[in-house]
Amino acid sequence: MTRFNTPQARPRQAQPFGNTGQTTTHEGGAAFARDEKTALVMLAVVNMVGQDTFYEGAQGRDTRYRDLVRSVAAADLEWMTGFVGWLRGAANMRSASLVAAAETVRARTDAGLPGGRKVVDAALQRADEPGEILGYWTSNYGRKIPAALKRGVGDACIRLYTEYSLLKYDTAAHGYRFADVLELCHVGDVAGSAQHLRGPWQGHLFKYAVDRRHGNENAVTHPLPMLLANEALRLAVKTHPESLLDADLVKRAGMTWEDVLPLGGALGLDKRKLWEAVVPSMGYMALLRNLRNFDEAGISDGLAAAVAFQLANPAQVARSRQFPFRFLSAYRNAPSLRWGHALDLALSASTANVPALDGSLVLVDTSASMTNRVSSKSDIRHVDIGALIGVTLASRGASSELVGYANGVFRHRMAPGGSVLRETERFISRVGEVGHGTQTADSVRTVFNGHKRVVVVTDGQAFSSWNGDSLSTAVPPHVPLFSVDTTGYDRTGVDVREPGRYELGGFSDRMFTMMDLLSRGLDAGWPWEQ
Repeated sequence: MTRFNTPQARPRQAQPFGNTGQTTTHEGGAAFARDEKTALVMLAVVNMVGQDTFYEGAQGRDTRYRDLVRSVAAADLEWMTGFVGWLRGAANMRSASLVAAAETVRARTDAGLPGGRKVVDAALQRADEPGEILGYWTSNYGRKIPAALKRGVGDACIRLYTEYSLLKYDTAAHGYRFADVLELCHVGDVAGSAQHLRGPWQGHLFKYAVDRRHGNENAVTHPLPMLLANEALRLAVKTHPESLLDADLVKRAGMTWEDVLPLGGALGLDKRKLWEAVVPSMGYMALLRNLRNFDEAGISDGLAAAVAFQLANPAQVARSRQFPFRFLSAYRNAPSLRWGHALDLALSASTANVPALDGSLVLVDTSASMTNRVSSKSDIRHVDIGALIGVTLASRGASSELVGYANGVFRHRMAPGGSVLRETERFISRVGEVGHGTQTADSVRTVFNGHKRVVVVTDGQAFSSWNGDSLSTAVPPHVPLFSVDTTGYDRTGVDVREPGRYELGGFSDRMFTMMDLLSRGLDAGWPWEQ
């Protein structure tokens, strides 16, 4: 009798995530503790910093995150450098990457170890972030700033500080202005000499930032065209307010919608005309978040069509690095129907890495703990993200089945070729239909029927099953099981030490690159190694 050469025999695949032993979930179900690097990645990709979750308060969650960063950073700087660059880049987790970079420097400094400059530079990708990381550091550790942090911030200033970024971010709303950052981190010393700057213009820009911070702005002459255009336009509108309605002048002056709307409102200009002047120079995120304002102001159909075209452009979507759930939020908040199709196309482009997996069973956790909001500033809940992932996966896989579960299960049948956004909303409307508990393993056993693989989207915190087993053992050993974690608690129902048991996490679709590799029988490393 054959024992090993069976139809189910497959090479064991390599994956980076690991567990350390058996434990229980917050609700007493069977679970497994994660190793440090796995725990750090799974928390970082969903960590909005300073936000409560259902089972974990903000302070405890942030402390756990800092402790994980410090431990890993002290032991493996190379890994941390790759991780933070990916976290801020492909995963697009801004606050979590800034905290990770600062705490890396702290851990290395406390241990008497060198390094951290590259980690800091990798974490800073927007021109307000050098000031942001200094704000984090000084509020936690005082004004004594380590050399690695200064140098990493200096590298980022040279890379990020431009005329436009100064106009947009160097405002009184920030405790650390551009000049403060430049002076605290001795950015001129970091550059070494003028040839290390991006050009002579940047030397003029740095001097201008410092001069205006110290009240010498009006006495300064400079060859900076956007700043000069900005000064000229602000002067012109005092006598000719209609100058602010010229889209070309607004763009050349580097004025944002946050500048134009209040200034034009104070001058008594028509709001529709103000929006129509500033829309052509707005970035992707600003367009996405202002659809309601466009509708309320009554911008023209022609301009609305141009905005919709830009929103749906796959190249623009890729560059914007928006989380897929941002399109669901925009869809909900826009009063008119003219944005729906563009947002649906944008969502499809933003989930390009989600593979088409035929014959899958996809389960989405609709329990009470999943109804917490992602952050206090968002109307999006973890169950909304779960539904969006579940609908996207099920819609792309032929003969796939989508199921919602809590204490019981409901099967959700989707119309072929329908809108993912509308189908997601229809799924979400059923939350609470089968209770508010979390019977994950029992639900899987109830609906599994020879599917090729099982995908469970959950926060991982299940109740004890009727026979005490875990999600890992609820699926036959030869069937691949993927658990997609939306919350990043310190324990999971999936034992990734076992073959065919995998974890993914985060709000970005980038983690699904790993799902695609593993589903095709290939090895997968950390996401930044793909």
